[in-house]
Amino acid sequence: MERFLNRKVLLGVSSGIAAYKAANLTRLLVKAGCEVQVVMTPAAHDFITPLTLATLSKRPVLTDLFVRDGSGAWNDHVHLARWADVLLIAPATANTLGKMTHGLCDNLLQACFLSAACPVFAAPAMDLEMWRDPGTQKNMDALRGRKVRFIGPESGELASGLVGEGRMSDPEAIVEALYAEFVGRSRLSGRRLLVTAGGTQEAIDPVRYIGNRSSGKMGFALAEEAAARGARVELVTGPVSLRIDRPGVARTDVVTAAEMAAVCKERAADADAIIMSAAVADYRPAQPAPGKLKKKEADLHLALEPTEDILAWMGAHKAQGQRLVGFALETDNELANASAKLHRKNLDLLVLNSLRDAGAGFGTDTNKVTLLAPGKDPQELPLMSKRDAARAILDRLEELL
Repeated sequence: MERFLNRKVLLGVSSGIAAYKAANLTRLLVKAGCEVQVVMTPAAHDFITPLTLATLSKRPVLTDLFVRDGSGAWNDHVHLARWADVLLIAPATANTLGKMTHGLCDNLLQACFLSAACPVFAAPAMDLEMWRDPGTQKNMDALRGRKVRFIGPESGELASGLVGEGRMSDPEAIVEALYAEFVGRSRLSGRRLLVTAGGTQEAIDPVRYIGNRSSGKMGFALAEEAAARGARVELVTGPVSLRIDRPGVARTDVVTAAEMAAVCKERAADADAIIMSAAVADYRPAQPAPGKLKKKEADLHLALEPTEDILAWMGAHKAQGQRLVGFALETDNELANASAKLHRKNLDLLVLNSLRDAGAGFGTDTNKVTLLAPGKDPQELPLMSKRDAARAILDRLEELL
């Protein structure tokens, strides 16, 4: 199964002969679905050119705190650190490790390290005697106490011709270590997921439409969390104000139920799991007006016709081994109605919302759901953030895969 490490990686390259490995490391991270922003120390330019790493990362390489073009612009180390899901320093030389230990900040890489709230990994690289030096080992111990995690070094032939510890781990081993740390044994890793989000808008005329109050927050949280577990996510969303920049998520925007049905049908066959969290309109105007309807004293009567039941279509055409998750928003007889929907639409898991629960439903940042699966007792979850609800839902999905 192909593996995906859908993370934003701030890759720090310091000045050692092992800096040449940063090229293959960048290539492997990009191949694994990462967005990579390279930050180099000034001296690292003597070992590998910024152009090489910029070409492989598809982003300009950053070195200086201030842009040296007279514009007064600067590279904001605080926002770089906040952007990153992980700071990886490879190679991490004895000099860089010493600066990290003592809080020195004379280059952009050190400024990013001191600003980082994300996990920090370092791949040490130096010669044998430098590695054995008590000062280096004391620095390593101090950094471990600050939650810096180390990958390597390995034993092997060194630049001096000596053989021993101090060799930077190979890029493949570094990516594997990051994968194990962030994705681990997730059953979603390498899987393809189709996720729907938001509501749909059904035109009355070119100006007005029938819609609902769905914000899309639950579907977006599911897409983000699935990608973070290594899945490749196709997110199909109705009109929402949300943005998503998580690597591993491909977004398609639609407006109507018919458009959402067409996209979902096209992509369903390739999905290992489908999560239909969108609030699709059940009805649409039978004859939308070609021009704006004018206000009149008489009553306006709209003839409505049903939209296609996308979830039912997915259940009827579910492939062997494919898992289908649906959502239900109820106001009365919640469990009975949800249980009937679970079986009627051939679902593997149903997420029940009730508008009776404060803090749940449309537009909120929290949710309170009950999970139903065939042959299982309902699992009622407490009120939690939609991000935590997404994690709970995907935990149950992983059990089904």
